[in-house]
Amino acid sequence: MEQRHLGRTGLRVSRIGLGTLTWGQGPGGTDGPEAATQLKVFWEAGGTLVDTADVYAGGEAEYLLGQLTDGLVPRSELVISTKAGSVREPGRRVDCSRGHLLAALDASLARLGTDYVDLWQVHAFDHHTPLEETLQALDLAVASGRARYAGVAGFSGWQLAKAATWQLAAPGTRTRLAGTQLEYSLLQRGIEREALPAALDLGLGLLPSSPLGRGVLTGKYRDGIPADSRGADELMAAFVAPYLDEGARRITDAVVTAAQGLAVTPLQVALAWVRDRPGVAAPVVGARTTAQLEAALSVEALTLPEEIRRALDDVSAPVHRYPDQDWSTL
Repeated sequence: MEQRHLGRTGLRVSRIGLGTLTWGQGPGGTDGPEAATQLKVFWEAGGTLVDTADVYAGGEAEYLLGQLTDGLVPRSELVISTKAGSVREPGRRVDCSRGHLLAALDASLARLGTDYVDLWQVHAFDHHTPLEETLQALDLAVASGRARYAGVAGFSGWQLAKAATWQLAAPGTRTRLAGTQLEYSLLQRGIEREALPAALDLGLGLLPSSPLGRGVLTGKYRDGIPADSRGADELMAAFVAPYLDEGARRITDAVVTAAQGLAVTPLQVALAWVRDRPGVAAPVVGARTTAQLEAALSVEALTLPEEIRRALDDVSAPVHRYPDQDWSTL
């Protein structure tokens, strides 16, 4: 699999990442044997980037990954990315204080069974903690060797620009942000307003989450909600529902038409589109089963023809109005 640099750093990642959101989730999730098969298939295909977080299945996803790198797949051949800052406490969802973040990192390392993570990301923006305190935790993690590179996830455009600029203001003292993780697909192009331009300008690589539009772009919801899908799951139905409207159907139909013309699958078309967008380092695919992962990995040989890419750009184009509109083109 092709390797790409994450932003303006020396960190190289496979251009498709393996997500672990479903690992260890119990019924309907990915159990230990299935996770082992996924990781082995991913690694044998040349995949290196494995993305997790301390809150995935309450830490079980990290623990599973740690078990699998202790014999199944060499730790040195993986780029492990984890996140901290999301919490599940009454009345609180984010804690990016220096104390919480560094304690969370130590706990993640213990579960992962490793001395370091390749990429450590702040999981969300904390409006109740000074940003410079949050970012200092990244500096301390990298300086101590517990993290090799640092990034952020879920930051808006202004939050991302502020964080990246702060880190660049003291070269050699503060850790340059390597990347940002944000949802991005043909069904969700909102980051193109501000967050993606900020990332491009400041040299951060993009790790798109939900690159298949929460599964909708595979076309499996066109004739209803399959019984074994996330859309039919009591806990995940609300996650899929926003992408089942008429606008999403129109875009999905265009993806299906393109796939038929190329004799490939809608999944391959949708994933190839986001993989090759400007600034993208590696879409993170959260496959529930090995079959789903193998389908995603099959996109490696596909590059969309220019005319199909432009057609998909047009049908999914977001509306940018003042002040996001690019007036220099008018």
